[in-house]
Amino acid sequence: MTEYRKPYNDFGNFLKQVFPCKVQKISVNAGFTCPNRDGSKGWGGCTYCNNQTFSPEYCHREKTVAQQLEEGICFFSRKYPEMKYLAYFQAYTNTYDQLDVLVKKYEEALAFPEVAGLIIGTRPDCMPDDLLDYFAGLAKDTFVMIEYGLESTLDKTLLRINRGHTHAESENAIRRTAAKGIYTGAHLILGLPGEDREEILHHADTLSALPLDTLKLHQLQLIKQTRMAKEFAESPEYFHLYTVGEYIDLVIDFLERLAPSIVVERFVSQSPKELLIAPDWGLKNYVFTAEVNKRFAERETWQGRLQKKHLDEWRKTSQ
Repeated sequence: MTEYRKPYNDFGNFLKQVFPCKVQKISVNAGFTCPNRDGSKGWGGCTYCNNQTFSPEYCHREKTVAQQLEEGICFFSRKYPEMKYLAYFQAYTNTYDQLDVLVKKYEEALAFPEVAGLIIGTRPDCMPDDLLDYFAGLAKDTFVMIEYGLESTLDKTLLRINRGHTHAESENAIRRTAAKGIYTGAHLILGLPGEDREEILHHADTLSALPLDTLKLHQLQLIKQTRMAKEFAESPEYFHLYTVGEYIDLVIDFLERLAPSIVVERFVSQSPKELLIAPDWGLKNYVFTAEVNKRFAERETWQGRLQKKHLDEWRKTSQ
């Protein structure tokens, strides 16, 4: 039987190429903060952010890294006893502390025999050289991926959403990390206020010119108890909240311009219903992914189909 080949570079296939067994990410809240929350670069954090939206029940900062991993592994191992795990340091900025404090937490995770590697979620302005050297050494013997929250490649947007860093810092962090032989990922939000459709699609051109291994996409979601929710209530005309069909076509248009070498880990995010203001599509992630694959087939297209054309145009206009 011929295996179905997806029209995009799928994260599941990437993991199969790296690991000889099934692996699962386990989220960890290691108790960090962010430089745009503690006053180092700003206050209040990113305008869209409420970390409750992606913290599993077992993932609480008052628990140790080991306790969170133990509970997460217990949940999955009942069904998949042979599974291995990637400790995913997800909440806030997981490289924002003293080196010895950081290393202690990473090593606590790696001490679990079932843990096969680390995924570290962080900001591009929070990767000092000594920490990057530590990760480079670690990556020689174990799986390490650094996932940078970019959210946008436009400085005007980064300023508007209170990110506290520039796109130049994002590019620098990605290039430095990839040069060390470390898997390098990025996270992007599609539909941030102030960005028109062409600017959103141009993110794909910009990222295609960088040494990225993986990319996570998700739609803009308005979450309760965030500054962006207040902005939306006061000025809804500055926001375009996509319907499911609109967003699916946006994703496919985006991927047509994205380098086929970049692994696409995710198209969409699902926040808890009690925190979500809009858009409320009511679709599970796997259902949305099935709709994306269906639309790819209907349009008879694939990731990277237009990438060279748009990259050439981008290079001409940037000279």
